[in-house]
Amino acid sequence: MEDKKQTSFTFEIDNFSEKEAGRRSPQFLAGGCEWYIQVYSNGELVYDHLSMYLGIANPESLRLGWKRRASFSFVLLNQSGKEVYGTKELCALFCNQLTTAWGRSKALPLKKLQEKGFLENKKLIIKVEVKVIEVIDEAEEVTRKEKVDVQGFKVLHSQAVLVSRLFEKHPDIAVNFKPKNQQVKTTYMIFLLHLIETLRKPPHSISETELWIAGNELMELTEAGFKLDWLKTKLRKVSFKRMTSYDNVSRVQEFENQVKNLKAEVSLERKTTYDHCSRVRKLEKQVKNLTAELNIEKEKSAAYATKVYALEKTMSDIIEFNKKWNSEQV
Repeated sequence: MEDKKQTSFTFEIDNFSEKEAGRRSPQFLAGGCEWYIQVYSNGELVYDHLSMYLGIANPESLRLGWKRRASFSFVLLNQSGKEVYGTKELCALFCNQLTTAWGRSKALPLKKLQEKGFLENKKLIIKVEVKVIEVIDEAEEVTRKEKVDVQGFKVLHSQAVLVSRLFEKHPDIAVNFKPKNQQVKTTYMIFLLHLIETLRKPPHSISETELWIAGNELMELTEAGFKLDWLKTKLRKVSFKRMTSYDNVSRVQEFENQVKNLKAEVSLERKTTYDHCSRVRKLEKQVKNLTAELNIEKEKSAAYATKVYALEKTMSDIIEFNKKWNSEQV
């Protein structure tokens, strides 16, 4: 059984300077595995941060299929042992075939590192806390599978066709390959196949982290002697397409939002227009009813006026008649 308890290891760097290259700690044991700390005083891939990584010691000596999932974090201490800075906990899968080190490329800005308390007498003290939380050992299963020799690389039978096609298309790919150990050669070939598989994905489905890892893998494979100019071109194209695809997606989303807003405005205008038309119809009906009532009143008024006129005429005739009668009597 491997020990899965949390283990702490402290790495002290005397005469720490930003101008120095990477510093690697002595190996230490945690969870039944040997590890090391890698520190870049002037950053790795970035140049204004302290970079810190946890790595597997001697990965080439491990059996094919060896994997460990571990959680870890880094802490900076002053000379009195007081914690002055700490990173968030990371959880990563360490594999002797693909990824042997994980960490923080931007662990701490160099400007902050120069603050009082971090560096006393130019001494940097780093503590890493490691806990192996899962053991994934596929070694026995892998060794039972048949291996085939393709151009000096022993690979699984299921990978033989891919590797053969790779050498057919790029016959000089391994002319300058340096490692001679067969297990190391196999590991590098698996490394290469994994990279090719990653770059075959649709650009929009590849994350920034995957692209960053792909760049590191390509650099490591090139340093080992593989001729991979064609793969460098592929990586650049994938990166460019991913960037432009995200721009297109952003533009599509922008247009979709505009269409959505216009539809909402049209719907509002339709409702407003409907309400307006309904009110107009209601007013027109009221006008029609009032007009009918007005006509009725006019008719009533005309009839009343005629009757009044007749009565007035009768009264006038009576008065004239009386006048005439009275005069005759006299």
